Amino acid sequence: MRRDDLERWLDAYERLWRTAGTDGLSEIFSEDASYSPGPFEQPRRGLDAIAELWESERLGPDESFEMRSEIVAVDGDTGVARIEVRYGPPRERLYRDLWIVRFGSDGRCTRFEEWPFWPPGADGEVAGHESAAESA
Repeated sequence: MRRDDLERWLDAYERLWRTAGTDGLSEIFSEDASYSPGPFEQPRRGLDAIAELWESERLGPDESFEMRSEIVAVDGDTGVARIEVRYGPPRERLYRDLWIVRFGSDGRCTRFEEWPFWPPGADGEVAGHESAAESA
């Protein structure tokens, strides 16, 4: 994997987040990919579980947000990027994340791990998710 491969993947992720439905997820995630929305969250496994997560987290394709990314590192099959997402109305929020993305030989993600951060005083709870600690 190269930096430009990761950049293309990040662009495709944003494009699909802005697209109605989840049919395109197989473009960027392998069939058995795992997706962890936080370091203490239970990973979702497989496209159906990832699609369910996406639909529960998004307002829809018209959701107002601006996303910026900066690649931090690429090593072998793994890339790390800083992501900043600024959501507009109706729920104005700012998130800064670290994404750790592992890729298969076909260029699709096999393991996605998000480390989300919120500004001080913001609601840092990941809505609707049971953490690994809570389920243990």
